Amino acid sequence: MALNAFANVFRIAELRSRLAYTLALLAVYRIGIFINTPGVDRAAMNAFMDAQKQSGGLVSLFNLFSGGALEQMSIFGLGIMPYVSASIIMQLLAVVIPSLERLQKEGAAGRQKINQYTRYGTIVLSVIQGIGISRWLASLGRSDAGQSGFNQVVVPDDSVWFTFMTVISLTAGTAFIMWLGERITERGIGNGISLIIFAGIVAGVLPGANTLLEMTQQEVIAVAEVLALLVFMLLIIAVVVYVERGMRRIPIQYAKRMAGRRMFAGQATYFPMKVNTAGVIPPIFAGAVLSFPATLGTWFPFLQDAQRAIEGNLWIYNGLFVLLVIFFAYFYTALTFRPDDVADNIKKQGGYIPGIRPGRQTAEFIERVLNRLTFGGALYLAVICVIPSVISGLLNVRFTFGGTALLIVVGVALDTVQQIEGHLISRNYEGFAGPRGPRIRGRVRVAA
Repeated sequence: MALNAFANVFRIAELRSRLAYTLALLAVYRIGIFINTPGVDRAAMNAFMDAQKQSGGLVSLFNLFSGGALEQMSIFGLGIMPYVSASIIMQLLAVVIPSLERLQKEGAAGRQKINQYTRYGTIVLSVIQGIGISRWLASLGRSDAGQSGFNQVVVPDDSVWFTFMTVISLTAGTAFIMWLGERITERGIGNGISLIIFAGIVAGVLPGANTLLEMTQQEVIAVAEVLALLVFMLLIIAVVVYVERGMRRIPIQYAKRMAGRRMFAGQATYFPMKVNTAGVIPPIFAGAVLSFPATLGTWFPFLQDAQRAIEGNLWIYNGLFVLLVIFFAYFYTALTFRPDDVADNIKKQGGYIPGIRPGRQTAEFIERVLNRLTFGGALYLAVICVIPSVISGLLNVRFTFGGTALLIVVGVALDTVQQIEGHLISRNYEGFAGPRGPRIRGRVRVAA
């Protein structure tokens, strides 16, 4: 049954060409990872990143989302994160700036204008981050106290020309990745930006598995522990899939309406609310906040005590991480989801929730449900992200494939499979689950 479902994918010419186009552009992205930024000693940079992997920090987090490009110090060193940051900033600004909020409600034309502003913001952020990275690279190895004894010079010839070339190379690399993502979205399968992050994270799975295999051969880890770890990871993936597909369906009843001379009967539908409304934003923000003392502690000696206190005690680190995830889950959900707007839209369309008065009471009911879902979703995010660090502490092994990466990989895979299944069903083919199986739902985007 499963083989027939995958075979149907290649029977549709359009779907086949979309998949080939997507894979080709992702291959271009992965090839660009190995193109160096001018003036950087790759061997010295690799040595520095190896030391960072052992100590953690914000640098390791950026390297994960860039797909290892920062470790190679390639032209794609910034990755797609400036675009993601610009998108989040625009989303937050739309809440406080009325003109941007009006653009969001103008349909395709408004979204196109916001996308244009996002591209401009991406370039600005890339230039700023490029300047910072160029000066940071130039400082590596030139100050033992500043880099915890690292004495290999990463940039042999530090000059204004090096800074200029680094900024231009990194900015052009980010702009090219942004273009690849938009092309994949338009002519390929899935969300292009998400697939690029997905490809970068998945590329680190094989090296991580190879490291685990070497540790098994050296009898650092028992074979039984590795098998138990694999079974546990499969269970975690199943839990992530189950929760990411979970939603709270609020019933909506629409009254009878007259259109011309025809009377249309009332309809009963539902308003979906995801369990994990905030997505992967809370763990990303929480990890970045906790990584700042570790990163800044390498530059400012007086912050090293805070670094040791946070990283030296696993319970303190995980406790702070859970609290920050819960805080950012509520914060981001409150900024992006407005119960008042949802209640007004339901009322304008002639709908109501059975047993709830339209208007203010509907907004209060939706907000109450949202708060409960957000709390459950925040705990789910915290547990999924904390479990890898707990296992790492028990087995004394550092995993590059953490909980945040797992959430991104599973979520993007669900979205992509959902789009492929939509193409199959629209052409009278069975979905991946067969004729009687459930339809695959990805991360439903609820628009207020």
